[in-house]
Amino acid sequence: MNRVDTILEIRNLRASINESEILKNLNLVVNKGEIHAIMGPNGSGKSTLSKVVAGHPAYSIISGDIIYEGKSILNLEPEERSHLGIFLAFQYPIEIPGVSNEDFLYLSYNSKLKALNKDEISPIEFFSIISEKLKIVDMSATFLSRNVNEGFSGGEKKRNEIVQMLLLDSKLSILDETDSGLDIDALKIISNGIRVFMNEEKAIILITHYQRLLDYVKPDFIHVMKDGKIIKTGSAELAKQLEKKGYEWLEKSS
Repeated sequence: MNRVDTILEIRNLRASINESEILKNLNLVVNKGEIHAIMGPNGSGKSTLSKVVAGHPAYSIISGDIIYEGKSILNLEPEERSHLGIFLAFQYPIEIPGVSNEDFLYLSYNSKLKALNKDEISPIEFFSIISEKLKIVDMSATFLSRNVNEGFSGGEKKRNEIVQMLLLDSKLSILDETDSGLDIDALKIISNGIRVFMNEEKAIILITHYQRLLDYVKPDFIHVMKDGKIIKTGSAELAKQLEKKGYEWLEKSS
């Protein structure tokens, strides 16, 4: 891969929250067209990594850098990172009472168009676009009139995250345990949405505990995190070994 094909490069990143260091000299390179899966035991820093890349204000960078498309993004606000093409699907999507999905998605879409110096679109034009995205994740148009995630099942919340990803068409998508709590039908729907979204110009980071998502979405690389850094990288076969043996064998051999 040439440098121009690199979407994300994390260099010796150290990050903390409440004066507790979570990420400890973490390194990662993600290129266009690649799907990376990050696995590891609870407390290893996986969700922290996703939030730090997205710019969550609760985390402090101690040292290192996050390079996105060749430029450091450490000083950029979360919305600026989003407009550049970074998307984060939350492990626990929040409810937003009083705000309809239609308004939320419409304003999000037009906000990105404005950031790209493009003309904003009308509600009628938007409805045509969002209707196609809803079909991909098997959601009814009635979902648009409901408040964001309010009263949603776990599967509906996760599908809502995928709808946002499809709509914003981001270059780098980080999906934090999008498969957790899903039954097999919902997992297939989510996986289909990821496959439809992915192309040679994009990259995805999947944070997961389970092999089952990786049966439907084939990663190019599996990374295992422990104690704030990546301790092992391998092919999809590594996930199968982890499913059978857990993490203890890997810790003993590292």
